[in-house]
Amino acid sequence: MEKHIAFQYRGQEQVPVLKQVETETGMFPCLYFPLLEETGIAGHCFTTRLGGVSRGMFESLNLSFARGDEREAVEENFRRTAKALGTAYGDFVLTDQTHTTNVRRVGREDAGKGLLRERGYTDTDGLITNEPGLVLSAFFADCVPLYFVDTRQKAIGLSHSGWRGTVGRMGKATLEAMKREFQTEVEDVVCAVGPSICQSCYEVSEDVALEFEQEFSGHRDEILQNKGNGKYQLDLWRANEIVLSEAGIRKEHLAVTRLCTCCNHKLLFSHRASHGKRGNLGAFLYLK
Repeated sequence: MEKHIAFQYRGQEQVPVLKQVETETGMFPCLYFPLLEETGIAGHCFTTRLGGVSRGMFESLNLSFARGDEREAVEENFRRTAKALGTAYGDFVLTDQTHTTNVRRVGREDAGKGLLRERGYTDTDGLITNEPGLVLSAFFADCVPLYFVDTRQKAIGLSHSGWRGTVGRMGKATLEAMKREFQTEVEDVVCAVGPSICQSCYEVSEDVALEFEQEFSGHRDEILQNKGNGKYQLDLWRANEIVLSEAGIRKEHLAVTRLCTCCNHKLLFSHRASHGKRGNLGAFLYLK
């Protein structure tokens, strides 16, 4: 299966790009954004559900300890991810995602938190750092990963943005945290909106749609399609693009995914497609 991987992209542009990393345990398929790679200062990836050792509904590269998978399998999956990234197993620092817009600065003293030891923090959907080698880690199965690289101050951020995070403008919150902690100027930041559920697959109720109508005044038709009977199709990709653009990110510094987790549920974990019976994908970002 891993030798013949075909994704269904929305639109002609294939973003992000699939690559196969060769390790001693075999080929490790992962996704990356050329725009982030071109900065030269940061390494990153977004995992697929291939290349790991988990079984059953978690097959095979599940990166969640909280969904019922065997801990030993998840730990091995992290080890394989570290090898593919060219980092160490103990360099990961994990979010504690509860659909907030809370962003935490982490440093070398936080290495291994959430994996080798207790986090010591809760309700943290975004992480930022300016310390090389520390691997910021967030987890997904339809929600939106947001990557940030400050090319001047050499600082990075990684955030989880579901519908609550998006309507709360998590992208803006992350940039504000980087400005506060690292004196980041938005014109120096390169961003990517990662693989997540597309508008065609993402139906929401009227109360959710109303929140977006209020927060994104003037952009209703860009992000919402009324399907009738109180149901709407929500475009999280475009909504996050608006958040980042209005926060000051330049168009040429922003890559927006065209890859849907739900459309590609055999190759990516999707909460919607699996009705909750799934593992987690991982987004990872570190300073070289």
